Amino acid sequence: MKHGKKYTDAAKLIESSKTYDPAEALELCCKTATAKFDETVELHVRLGVDSRHADQQVRGAVVLPNGTGKNVRVIAIAKGEAAKAAEAAGAQEVGDDDLIAKIQGGYLDFDVLVTTPDMMGRVGRLGKILGPRGLMPNPKAGTVTPDVGKAVTDAKAGKIEYRLDKQNIIHVPIGKASFGPEKLMTNLDTVLDAIAKAKPAAAKGQYFKSATVATTMGPGVRVATNKYGV
Repeated sequence: MKHGKKYTDAAKLIESSKTYDPAEALELCCKTATAKFDETVELHVRLGVDSRHADQQVRGAVVLPNGTGKNVRVIAIAKGEAAKAAEAAGAQEVGDDDLIAKIQGGYLDFDVLVTTPDMMGRVGRLGKILGPRGLMPNPKAGTVTPDVGKAVTDAKAGKIEYRLDKQNIIHVPIGKASFGPEKLMTNLDTVLDAIAKAKPAAAKGQYFKSATVATTMGPGVRVATNKYGV
């Protein structure tokens, strides 16, 4: 794969075979963010588990202390007091059967959907639409909850969901390059601590196989994970 001059110049700052201390890795990430837009900094973690087995799944959600740097669009499927709480928390749209019908009609102008447990029977009809896009509410992600007001607030504050893909890798944003290394470090610590605590009992051997941080347009920087204890 051919890369442009900016990428090539940025790659020269990084030793591809070296694993960096997290703080140093994030400093390099910020230095290599040369695009005209504010690049997202992403974390990619390969785990020593097998996602084909139900008892080795790793999934959860965590609120980044410094947010994601993104304006998160949150909608809520709820009724009664829960709907009022969602509106008060700043959901951009709240409804029940009318909102379900709207989504069935093609409405997908949102980043997070939260709902209450009693509505999941109806929301389940949207599985084929929301599932492939990663938008289906899930109790483990905190998006199916009686307290939808808090769920909306958390999502807007920078709550992210982490989950394994088929290659046993977790991909998550940890902020924007403009945050600087210190704020990114706080977010990185929060995510890696959460993933460490989510280690399945069935996981054997080395849990963190590798971790890499990279900006949207920049090269990857390998990160040492020994400080996270697994």
